[in-house]
Amino acid sequence: MEQITIDETDLKLLDSLQTDASLSNQALAERTHISPPTCLRRVKRLRDAGLVEREIAVLSTDKLAGITGHGLTALVEITLERQGAEQQEAFEARVVQDDAVQQCYRVSPGPDFMLVVHVADMPRYLALAQRLFTSDANVRNVKAFFSTKRAKFEPKVLLAQ
Repeated sequence: MEQITIDETDLKLLDSLQTDASLSNQALAERTHISPPTCLRRVKRLRDAGLVEREIAVLSTDKLAGITGHGLTALVEITLERQGAEQQEAFEARVVQDDAVQQCYRVSPGPDFMLVVHVADMPRYLALAQRLFTSDANVRNVKAFFSTKRAKFEPKVLLAQ
């Protein structure tokens, strides 16, 4: 894969996009002090290079809670019995396919994986635990921590100080 070179303007574009991806090309160009055609061309290049994986809406869990319920968010540590590359890849491939798994990280030292999962309630968490952990003979240890409050959620990548 070809390495892309980015400059300060590209970093400003990426920073603006991750703050508000709904900006029009005109607004984005004004914010980054470039012409609209240049902005359009640069953003296309950044997207084509894969620097922008996808654009999503971040939903308000507090406002949705009145409609859908608060749900249950858990941070789950997973330790595998066998930590070979093949076993880790197999576990990861299985858990990332589950819609309840919002985030999956391989970590070191300590457990092998950290997951952030969100389900409607405890019975659904138990079903998830059975489906993903208990039924997997290679899962040695599971430790779940249940969130009582989300103080911050910011998917933004820090690009410059």
